[in-house]
Amino acid sequence: MQAVPGEFLEIDRKNRANQPFHDLTLRPPEERVCDFNDVVIEFDEERAKIEASRCIHCPDPAPCMVACPTHNDIPSAMWHIEHGNFKNAAEIYHITSSLPDICGRVCPHEALCQGSCVLNKDHQPVLTGQLEVFALDWERTHEPYKLVKAEATGKKIAVIGAGPAGMSCAHILLTKGHDVTIFDSKPAVGGLMVYGIPNFKLPKETVFANWQDLLDGGCKFEGNTYIGEDKTVDDLFEEGFDAVFLGVGTGIDAKMEIPGEDLPGVYEATDFLIRGNVVKENLPKSNLQPLEIGRRVAVIGGGDTASDCLRTAIRLGAEEVTCLYRRTEKEMPGGKKDRQMAKDEGAKYKFLTQPVRFLAGDDGKLASIECIEMKLGEPDAKGRRKPVPVEGSNFSIAVDIAVKALGYWPDPIIGKTTKDLETHSWGLISVTDRQTYKTSRPGVFAGGDDVTGPDLVVTAMVAGRKAALAIDDYLIGLEKSQK
Repeated sequence: MQAVPGEFLEIDRKNRANQPFHDLTLRPPEERVCDFNDVVIEFDEERAKIEASRCIHCPDPAPCMVACPTHNDIPSAMWHIEHGNFKNAAEIYHITSSLPDICGRVCPHEALCQGSCVLNKDHQPVLTGQLEVFALDWERTHEPYKLVKAEATGKKIAVIGAGPAGMSCAHILLTKGHDVTIFDSKPAVGGLMVYGIPNFKLPKETVFANWQDLLDGGCKFEGNTYIGEDKTVDDLFEEGFDAVFLGVGTGIDAKMEIPGEDLPGVYEATDFLIRGNVVKENLPKSNLQPLEIGRRVAVIGGGDTASDCLRTAIRLGAEEVTCLYRRTEKEMPGGKKDRQMAKDEGAKYKFLTQPVRFLAGDDGKLASIECIEMKLGEPDAKGRRKPVPVEGSNFSIAVDIAVKALGYWPDPIIGKTTKDLETHSWGLISVTDRQTYKTSRPGVFAGGDDVTGPDLVVTAMVAGRKAALAIDDYLIGLEKSQK
């Protein structure tokens, strides 16, 4: 439903589109590299109203709504923000999203809602993501959101994984009146949002504030519990849980399979980001040892995780931080915005470069990386030009540490320890469809990266919500069958 009268919009659209555009205000690079605080300076009320007033309120369905994985009613939210009804705007986001203030910060808006804004054709798009952040932060400060629960059903659900899929699944299940316990292998909730995404992109307090909403709604948490090892899915059913949701993500770092990969000073991205961004009391036992950064850091890879590692290394005091990538910048999968921020903060990029060996110094620790130059050959099956080694072009780069940011694989342990649970592709969990997220095991549902492979926070959140509704239907059917 549109938020404003159509007659007014027919008159006003041109003037709205022609209003001056002011981009996001970022803290200066020389200032922000000294801490892990948020890089973006949030809108104040007047700035938010002005930016929201640039929305021309396209006829339904608005392109921004279609492009948003949650299908947030963005035009209505813009109208409310423009007119100072910030609580109303926040409530609109709550209808379709379980983590709106998080998605507003970490979604690649330029590829989703903002990228689909029709103003892109001749103007600059409305800054929809930052306006979402503004509305939700205003709400939390002035009129905090409260989770409303239905009458208790007496049904117990175990949610495995405290990331975006698990937290969102728990959120919907709590509103349905179910008893929910989240299990996670880490000491704290958040999954990738806490143990992967750096504070300068997503402040930890934002994640923990969302967790407090679930706690206030009666959610329980059992950390340091590795399902598949400490206890199994079958154990959970024996303990009295009526259904199980699997939202464990894909947390196994991809290997390079080259000599010297196990040398001291060669880090996997997850380990590096956890040690570099998480406070000691929330660190897993395996990540307690402090990082040894040194002066020169190389990050291998081209995705958003690589950008996160580059920017983290700079904040930890490295003087020379270089990204090594085997294709050109054109083929890089990571977001341009984060990459530009990394460049502004001092990161360097060395393209068409493939590490082939990690070399130790006299002390047995990493001292250099042997690389080979690459050139682009014919496109592969996905249309990306394949990198081809240039024979005889080997050279070395002196480094103190290297971080491998090469992507992630699923953890196969749940598939191996859960009877009748079908998996594929090295451990991804098979589901019947992307609406119910039912697995081959009755009463077991799955969603997020452990189903799709590595994807966005918002897509995992949507999967968790859909699975929760399917779980609710399953429990209703189960109760009927038992009468």
